[in-house]
Amino acid sequence: MAESNEAPDAALDRAHAHTLAWLASLDKRPVPPQASVDAVVATLGTDLPEQGTPAEEVVDLLATACEPGLTAIPSGRFFGFVIGGTHPAALATDWLVSAWDQNSGLRRLTPAHSAVEDVASAWLLDLLGLPTGSAVGFVTGATMSNFTGLAAGRDAVLRRAGWDVAEKGLQGAPRVRVLVGAERHDTVDLALRYLGLGLPEAVPADDQGRVRADALLAALAEDESRPTVVALQAGNVHSGAFDPFDEVVDAAHEHGAWVHVDGAFGLWAATSPSYRGLTRGMERADSWTTDAHKTLNVPYDSGLVIVRDPAALRASMGMQGDYLIHDEAGEPFDKVPEISRRGRAFPVWAVLRALGRSGVVELVDRLCRHATAFAEGLTAIPGTTVVNDVVFTQVCATFGSDARTDEVVRLLLEDGEAWMTGSTWRGEKVLRISVSNWSTTEDDVARSLAAVRRVVGRL
Repeated sequence: MAESNEAPDAALDRAHAHTLAWLASLDKRPVPPQASVDAVVATLGTDLPEQGTPAEEVVDLLATACEPGLTAIPSGRFFGFVIGGTHPAALATDWLVSAWDQNSGLRRLTPAHSAVEDVASAWLLDLLGLPTGSAVGFVTGATMSNFTGLAAGRDAVLRRAGWDVAEKGLQGAPRVRVLVGAERHDTVDLALRYLGLGLPEAVPADDQGRVRADALLAALAEDESRPTVVALQAGNVHSGAFDPFDEVVDAAHEHGAWVHVDGAFGLWAATSPSYRGLTRGMERADSWTTDAHKTLNVPYDSGLVIVRDPAALRASMGMQGDYLIHDEAGEPFDKVPEISRRGRAFPVWAVLRALGRSGVVELVDRLCRHATAFAEGLTAIPGTTVVNDVVFTQVCATFGSDARTDEVVRLLLEDGEAWMTGSTWRGEKVLRISVSNWSTTEDDVARSLAAVRRVVGRL
């Protein structure tokens, strides 16, 4: 096989041009995709060519074939899921991440990334009001963050019970009890399944999805002999509500439990003086989950796991290898499930540096302000009811009946001006709006509300 000396310049130039064209189209293009999977496949072609194709031609084909099948997720009018957009500083830095091509698992192998990870980690702990000295791991997303934090918790409570998971595995181990709110996110259950812990014990929640403190305290007292993990929530995916940390965290610790907080998007409330009260007591937990690609608007994939006791995290995630170059300060891969990983700390650092402390606060406050504007605008539409207390960035509305709500969702996607997701909350069909994109403007909110009025008027 002949050596390839193909220079990257032409391909990078084409990628740059297509990127700028895509970003320029976001304000005017429909938010839903305009081509099906089959249509994109037909344009790409299904036969692997016998001979190679110049890199710039590959980029052109991919961009032109895929463009109609792209959802305008980075648009300021995408509210379908809590996934944010990409801040310009993070986007540009992410290009550097690919160009630098650093495998960031080892400290001495990639000192540049390790330095940036150290700085970004300290900034994150400071902004979120979490204990100085906690370990911060850069993972793929909230699912793996929950997995990692809960793994540290599982192993810690079993160690207290005299069982070493690393040495003995789970066969024959004392059964770990996991208490969760009835409205926890499904990724918590998924992480527990990965960890071999099975289904958790669901504790009743109130009408906004917050775990009931009295019910949780009663459940903790039922069986104090079992190793216990409590998983709480900062930001219900439907209502945005926060569990009553101040009432339950200390009590859980008194019962010997490890407390984990799933704050995929809501953890960022702690950065804002206006919303910090929602997280009061959260800082006393043992581990925390959040996504940088949600509220912070960093590109995929960029989850964050934070564990108060670095030794507990290292005991669950760390490994040794004679061929590895170990550093006395510890290795980045000691805090995450992966050995090989891209330089995820670079874009996180870039957004934090670009925004500064006041910019992060303003971003969180702005997202919440847009959510309030949505709630007020929806309430003014005849036959529309906002069914949650809008305390953060989530809004859920109904339109008189399940069938009518489903039809509003369908017509909104057909209209194309904005993307909002249908869901079922507390047994009722809802239109769910998640405000998480840094680029959403007041005009985007107004255009999106006009789309809702338009489709409701068609019914």
